[in-house]
Amino acid sequence: MTHAIGILIVDDEKDFATGLARLLGRHYPDEHIMAVLSGSEALAALQNDVFGLMLTDLNMPDMDGVELLRRAREIAPDMSVVMLTAYGTVATAVDALKKGAYDFLTKPVDPKDLFHVVDRGIERSRLLGENARLQELLAEQKGANELVGDSLAIRRLKEGIAAVAESEYTVLIRGESGTGKELVARTIHRLSGRREKSMLTVNCPAIPDQLLESELFGHVKGAFTGADRDRKGIFVSADGGTLLLDEIGDISPGIQTKLLRALQEGEIRPVGSSTTLPVDVRILASTNQPLEDKIKDGSFREDLYYRLNVLNLNVPALRDRSDDIALLARHFLTISCEEMKVAPKNMSPDAVAYLSTKAWPGNVRELQNFIRRLAVFSSSESLELVHLRLVEGLDGVPGEETSGLTPYKDAKEKVVDDFTRAYVEELLAETRGNVSEAARQSGLSRVALQKILKRLDVVAGTYK
Repeated sequence: MTHAIGILIVDDEKDFATGLARLLGRHYPDEHIMAVLSGSEALAALQNDVFGLMLTDLNMPDMDGVELLRRAREIAPDMSVVMLTAYGTVATAVDALKKGAYDFLTKPVDPKDLFHVVDRGIERSRLLGENARLQELLAEQKGANELVGDSLAIRRLKEGIAAVAESEYTVLIRGESGTGKELVARTIHRLSGRREKSMLTVNCPAIPDQLLESELFGHVKGAFTGADRDRKGIFVSADGGTLLLDEIGDISPGIQTKLLRALQEGEIRPVGSSTTLPVDVRILASTNQPLEDKIKDGSFREDLYYRLNVLNLNVPALRDRSDDIALLARHFLTISCEEMKVAPKNMSPDAVAYLSTKAWPGNVRELQNFIRRLAVFSSSESLELVHLRLVEGLDGVPGEETSGLTPYKDAKEKVVDDFTRAYVEELLAETRGNVSEAARQSGLSRVALQKILKRLDVVAGTYK
């Protein structure tokens, strides 16, 4: 979705200023465009409104373009400024570039050159604005236990977490490997009434079946060879707190039976013991497997499934929240630099755009590992597209010569389309398919929004 950034035109020749405004208005119908006749009027406009791009004449009577540039940047430091100059003062315009102007155009202005420069100025301002927004979001989500993201999918997940956190019911957390199911569980615990107690995790596939029962329920001395003393299990250790059974789909039928009894009765029996112990534990379970299929083939108990699936949350795959990739990448880069105790690094918009077009079958975990390698192998403070390609080569991914890098234009179009689709879908969901209201909230004209919906094949009626 392309948001209007605002274009301010400054020229003491009224006919030229208003003519330029009309020309740009026809070419950029969704932009807010204002024309003023002096530097002082321009500064007043900047104080009262937001503009991402300013086109200003270099030679004006009350305040020249260079002085306006200096003072305007104090008000709007990220605004792109284009100088308009007569042929004989090009050298002065070049000097203005050194002082912070983005570009310059000579009068009379050729429309083709004008649109080219304005396109690039708008794109620069949007990228700077997006970067600022991402930094603000990162600041809000600085904590290590936060779910980083602002996409519709992740916001709905956060709403689900908040809804289930205060209850005592078991929660089944489902999602592909690497999506952050354990982080979801920890967030539930942190928001729950048990936050002052411990949360413990059992990685079910990592523990041999013959040891898992003892790990969960404990054992008494002499229960089996090597049991030379009593051992309390993780259920007892987590008493009063939360227990995450990670990848619950991998436990054996025998352990399933004993786990079901513990959930039903609220008590456990240590291996080798004839007595039971009461436990007060809130159970969270996670899985990347289709448990319904395992029930059908007899490898997972149906009654245990319903004990676990009282409440459920689905953690979206990264491909379903691609809008978050830029935010996640910068978040992981900040963390990696802190872990390595090196100066903070930043990532160019091109590099971020490329990351957003890549497939991440390993989901968030794969992206995090890639960013860690990027931080290690790139000594530059600013990470560019070439650094990403270097790390891909270290990973054994074919280079541009063999696999072909997605052309920048195609990559950019995909990122924009993905963002636009997510934006309009959320917009229509909030307005219940009312296109007029959606246009009003988005700042677009109704015609412009309808064109976007048609291009993306989004039917507003499905959201009513």
